[in-house]
Amino acid sequence: MKSDFTYDLVIIGGGISSCVFASKYLKNNITKKIALIEIGRGLGGRSSTRISKRFKGWKLNHGAPNFNISNSKNNLLLKNYIDELMQNKFIKIDDSDICFLNEDLNSETQKKSKFTCGVNYLSLDSMSQLSQKIIESNNLKGKIDFYFETLIVDLMFKNKEWLITSKNGHKFKSKYLICSSNLLLHKRSLKILNINQIPLRKAIPINYDKKIDSILNFLDKQSFIPRLTFLIYTNRNYSYKDFYSKKQRYFYLGKNLEKKYKFERIIFQLQENNKLGIVVHTKNIDFINSFINSKNEEVFKQKITTNFNKLFENNFIVNKLTFDDEISIMKWRASQPSGIAVPLSLQFSKKYRIGFCGDWFEGEGFGRIEGSILSALILEKKISDLIK
Repeated sequence: MKSDFTYDLVIIGGGISSCVFASKYLKNNITKKIALIEIGRGLGGRSSTRISKRFKGWKLNHGAPNFNISNSKNNLLLKNYIDELMQNKFIKIDDSDICFLNEDLNSETQKKSKFTCGVNYLSLDSMSQLSQKIIESNNLKGKIDFYFETLIVDLMFKNKEWLITSKNGHKFKSKYLICSSNLLLHKRSLKILNINQIPLRKAIPINYDKKIDSILNFLDKQSFIPRLTFLIYTNRNYSYKDFYSKKQRYFYLGKNLEKKYKFERIIFQLQENNKLGIVVHTKNIDFINSFINSKNEEVFKQKITTNFNKLFENNFIVNKLTFDDEISIMKWRASQPSGIAVPLSLQFSKKYRIGFCGDWFEGEGFGRIEGSILSALILEKKISDLIK
C-alpha cells in the first residue's frame, strides 16, 4: 500500500471548522488537490454523530446536538454563510422545546444560557452528515481525499514544504498546511502523543516566526473543559409522558442541580425507528474522575440511571429509566476550550504557509460552533488569493 502522498493543501482535523474551510476553499480553487486528515471515524469533531454498530437504526448526536449563532456584531460573512446553509436546506431553525430546570425541579421555558443566546439551528440530517454535506456541496470534482482514523504525530517544514507523519507511518507532503485542531500546537500533545516536544514547536523553532511564537504562547495558557457523554439507548416502550413529537427536546440544569446530580444538560433525540435516545453531558470533574477510577463500569452506569431518575422523579414530562436501558459512555479527547482565546490576527503565517481555524480563536463564538465557522470563513478569505 502506498504510504507517501503529495498535495497542494493538507487540513488536519475533521470538525465543522475544517469542513467549512475546505468547502469554501474548493469553491475558489477547483484545480487544487486537498487532503483532510482526521483521527476519528468520520467528520464532525465535537459536532459528530454516533451511528451504533451494536444498536441498529440509532443515530445519536453525541456532541453538539444543534448549533447556536448569536452574531451580535452582525458579521455579514457569517450571516451570509448561515443564509446559504438555510437556502441549501442543510439546516433549519430549531424550534424544539428548551427546558431549564431550577432548584425546585420545575421547568422554566424563557431562561437564556450559553447554549441558547442566539438562534438555534438544527441539521436536517445528523450533525455528522451536515459536515459532510458542507464539503460535498463544493467537492463536485472529487478534489479532496479523506484519511480517517489517522493520527498525526510529527510535523516538519523543509524546502518550503510541509512533511507530515502519521502514527501508522503514512507520510504526507504539502505546500500548505491548515490546522483546525490545535492538538499539535498545545502542550497536551506531549502526553496524548507520548512525545517530548510540541510538534509545531519542533517544526518551527523559537524566534523563527513571531506569529508562530505568539500563537504557541497564547495556547500555552489555554485549557480545555473535560467532558463525559452518556448515550442512552432506551427500551422500545420508553416514551415521554406527553405527546411531544419533535425531533429533539433539551433540558439544561442550573448550577446547584448540576452540582447535585452531576449532569450539565440532557437532550432527548427521536430516532428514525421511533425510539427515544437520550444524550447526557457532564463536565463535573469529580464525576469524571469517579468514572476513570471506576473498577466496575456497570456500577457507574447504574449511578447514571439513579441520578437521572431522581432528577426527573416528579417531572410531568419525562419518564424514569429502567436499569435494562443500555448506556454507552464516551470520554472526549478534545473538548471545549477555556481561558485565553487566540487573536484572529495570528491565523496565518505566510512565511511558513500554515493557517489555523477553530473555536479557540477570539470573539463571541469562542468555544462554540459560531467561532468554528467564522474563523474558517475568515481564514479562507485571508489565504485563498495567496495559494492560487
